[in-house]
Amino acid sequence: MSDSSKRPPRLILASSSPYRRELLERLRVPFDVVAPAIDETPLAGETPEATALRLAEAKARAVAQGLDGERTLVIGSDQVATYDGLQIGKPGTHDRALAQLQAMRGRDVLFHSALCLFDSATDSAQTVDVITRVRFRDLPDDALDAYLRAETPYDVAGSAKSEGLGIALLEAIHSDDPTALVGLPLIALSHMLLAANYPLLRAR
Repeated sequence: MSDSSKRPPRLILASSSPYRRELLERLRVPFDVVAPAIDETPLAGETPEATALRLAEAKARAVAQGLDGERTLVIGSDQVATYDGLQIGKPGTHDRALAQLQAMRGRDVLFHSALCLFDSATDSAQTVDVITRVRFRDLPDDALDAYLRAETPYDVAGSAKSEGLGIALLEAIHSDDPTALVGLPLIALSHMLLAANYPLLRAR
């Protein structure tokens, strides 16, 4: 058996998110990062779950296009937050983030963290939607404004970084995977990698 046949497949994270990159580093596996170029606009009438799953797979497939013959596993992930049936995107600005937090205070918000593992050798994808229910504290405007100025979470859905100071905005988190809320469900990803015969747990 050649050395190349013994090597695990190449692993690519299809994301421009530093948070997902930091999470994947926890698994201590070599991987490359490629930012996917796709339109992330939700489709008319699309449910939050459908949006997250569609975009997670679209990101993985977009990066997989143009790969050479080497077997590659591409990880795509997308997160959509929702309350009262409304989708919550990345705020982008301070004013929009404040409006999001004002609307969500005292409420339960669902975060759909969709994951896709695309296998270039079989042109197949494993997908899952990991749901996290978050209850936000009923905090006054000055507290919300102070948080935003301290952490500037304008690039995350829901305007709160649970892995940082944003945890102070939350009353409770309910999820089967504590990493899902940050953006990359590692329990689900580990299951997918093992199902794809990736040697995740091996002597190093």
